[in-house]
This record gives sequence, C-alpha cells and structure tokens, in this order.
Amino acid sequence: MLRQNQRFLTQIYVLFDAVGMIVAFLAAYWIKFESGWLPGTEALSFSSYLLWGLVYAILAVLVGYSAGLYKPRRRTKLSTDVWKLGQVHLLSFVGLLSFLYFAKEIHVSREFLGIFLGLNLTVLSVYRIAVKMTLFRLRRAGYNKKYLLILGAGSVGRNFYKSLLQYPELGYEVFGFLDDNLKEHPPTGHQMPPILGGLDRLDEVLRNHLIDEVIVALPLAAYEKYAEIIETCDNAGAKTLIIPDYFDLLPARPYFDNFAGIPLINVRDIPLDELGNRLLKRVFDIVFSIAAIIVTSPIMLIAAIGIKLTSPGPVIFKQERMGLDRRTFVMYKFRTMHVSDQNTADTQWTVENDPRRTKFGAFLRRTSIDELPQFFNVLKGDMSVVGPRPERPYFVEQFKDEIPKYMVKHHVRPGITGWAQTNGLRGDTSIQDRINHDLYYLENWSFMFDLKIIILTILRGFVNRNAY
Repeated sequence: MLRQNQRFLTQIYVLFDAVGMIVAFLAAYWIKFESGWLPGTEALSFSSYLLWGLVYAILAVLVGYSAGLYKPRRRTKLSTDVWKLGQVHLLSFVGLLSFLYFAKEIHVSREFLGIFLGLNLTVLSVYRIAVKMTLFRLRRAGYNKKYLLILGAGSVGRNFYKSLLQYPELGYEVFGFLDDNLKEHPPTGHQMPPILGGLDRLDEVLRNHLIDEVIVALPLAAYEKYAEIIETCDNAGAKTLIIPDYFDLLPARPYFDNFAGIPLINVRDIPLDELGNRLLKRVFDIVFSIAAIIVTSPIMLIAAIGIKLTSPGPVIFKQERMGLDRRTFVMYKFRTMHVSDQNTADTQWTVENDPRRTKFGAFLRRTSIDELPQFFNVLKGDMSVVGPRPERPYFVEQFKDEIPKYMVKHHVRPGITGWAQTNGLRGDTSIQDRINHDLYYLENWSFMFDLKIIILTILRGFVNRNAY
C-alpha cells in the first residue's frame, strides 16, 4: 500500500513543474538560437534569457499556488487539471510580458517567447497526464488507496457508495457503515460493505482501523450528533465530510457565505454577482460587440438588401424577451418570416418547414446571420455575448412551472451564444437539458469559460440543423 504525505506530493509537483519549465526553456532556446531552423540573431546573452526564464518559473509557481493548482487533485477530472494548468501558465505569461515591459527589455525574441509558452504547456500537460494516468492504474490495481467509513446506512449513504463504485480510478474503498437505526436500515447484502454497529462505535473503529475519511450521511434529525462526531474524527486524525440530507437542493459546488458573523450556505452562488466579474464581462461585451459589428457590417448590409428584395416588410424583427432579473427587453433580429400579427409571433414555436418563413429567411436562420443585430442589444446592455438564450415571456410563464429551476437563468444577462448552444441544444431540443447547461454556466462562470464558449461557437460553425 502506497501512502504519501500530501505536502510531500505538493513539493514533488512543484519540483517537477520547475524541471519541466527549465526543459521547455532550454528546448525553446535551442530551437530559436542554436538549431538553425529559424532566422535571426541572439540580441541578448544566454544568462539574460535564463534570468527571465527563472522569473517566469517563480511566477508560475506562485500563480499556481494562488489558483489551487497544487491542492489535492485526487477527486478532480483529468481535463480539469489540464484546463487549470493552461489558465495558470497563460496568466503567468501575461505577467512575464508585464515585467518585460516595465523593465524596458525590448530585445527579447518574440519567437522565443511564443515557443517557450507552447513548449511549457505541452511538456507540463504531458507529464501531468502521465502522472494522473499512472495513479489511475495504480489505484485500479489496489495501490494508493484511501479508506472511507460511512455514517448512515440509509438511502443517502448507500447511494453515495453506489456512486463511488463508478470511479475506481479515484482509489477509495469503503470500510463499512455505522448506523443507529438497524430496524429501518437492515444489514447490507453481499454487494455492500457491512454495517459495523451503531454510531457509538465510531471512536473504536477509528482507533483500531486505518480510516482516512469519514463520510457523514445522516438525516437532519441526527443534527445534534454532529459536534461529537466531528470531535471524535478530529481526535483520531480522520477527515470529516458531510453530505447534507438536502443535498439534492444544492448546486454542485455550494458556497459558504458569512452574514453578521454567522456562516451560511449560499444555495445559488453565482460568480457574476461579484462587481469585478460583472465589470470585466461588461467591458469585454462592449469591445467584442463593437468589433463584431464592424467585421460583420458587410454581411448585415447584404442580409438587409436580401430581405427587402425577397419579401415586403421591415428588415428588423423586434420581439419582447425576458432578460436579467426577469425584466423584459426588445430583442433585434433580421426578419426571416412573412409579416404577421405580433401575438402569433410571441406565442407560437417555429417548426420544421414552417410556412411562415421566407426562402431567404430560412437561409438566414440556418447560418445564424439573423442573430447578428443582437450585438446592438449587447451594446445597449440588454444582452451579453455569452449567456443563456432569452425566451419570450409567454413561454417563460409556461416553463417556470413545468421545468425545475427554469427561472434561475435570469440571474445573469442572456447571451447571443451559450454553453447549451455550443453543445447542440438549440431549436427543437430538450428544454430541461438546456436549463441544466445554463445552470452549469451560471455556477461555473469565468472569463476563460466565456472565451472557450466563443471559440467553440466559431469552431463548430454557425450552421444549425435545428434552427427552423
């Protein structure tokens, strides 16, 4: 059985990160100045480049610590680790450029910096993937395990155990259950760990067996026992993790707030509630929408001419939608249908081969060109570039009673594109699936997440077969 102290593992990660960055530095220097593959001469000495390489390495380690890159990673996904690594090194690279600017160091090769960044991301990602996959294999083979004790053999505890079985690569093994209600929760079958007795045996089990973590899966009625349980676990050196009896009401990552000195569980923590995040997103929206309007203005002009030539009526279609804080606004689109009464447009879905569409309008819908005027909504502040898609008030009134948590998406500005849209959930697709993706976006928002959605929107194209 392999058991390593977490602090030691953290030091190993930092050491290997530093070695990886040095390897990337030496390889980048050789490619740029020694290989003869690239033109140019060395304006600075090797020692000068080495100095800036060390500055970058120190900066990357410090940023990594502050961003949680070196926290225990057993429970995190491989893709999450790589994404976090990319964020840390991109931010560190921006920091290095800032240092170079303030030091007025203008002779550092830009090609070298680009190669250095690319090799850093490649080398460190490959080595972390290799480490993670090796640990996965060791844990599946029975090494490097952590042992759990579950308090509570009811539905919450048993469901947790069944879920844990789906992830053998995490290396957790349940030693058994402790439960006071043996009449309600009879002893487990052959496929479940045994019930070792009541909660009064907790201290005995922890003293006589090597238990790493204790999972408290007790009902709310057992609340008065929590203090004694936590104290017993602390005295034995075992970590305590609590599954709330109301966990199905909580988001994936609940946030602990503080109000008047009292700790509170914030059931719906939204990163965009913070002023700094809102300002960053708003500034980006303004800059991006102005650039998009300038770049797409020829396309919008052609679209406007095409609409005028193919059907009578206005170029722009205006429709009421529900946005931030459940306030309505007027959304702009290029008109893609024959002119009809507003009530019909506000209360009817578009369907495949909808007879209300014009031929040119069908093309605009398939290519998403009809949505380009929404960048003016972004400039006005009604919408954002990225966010949940806004819906008509008539359908919002229906969905809020039929779809759980449907109204939560109105805590942020609606967007032209979003996490649901980049995953193919547009047009005639599941409303519940869309809301699940919207909630994930709300609770996990970051500036890098917005950039990822924009890049995915561009890479996956604007043509959509569900856009009727």
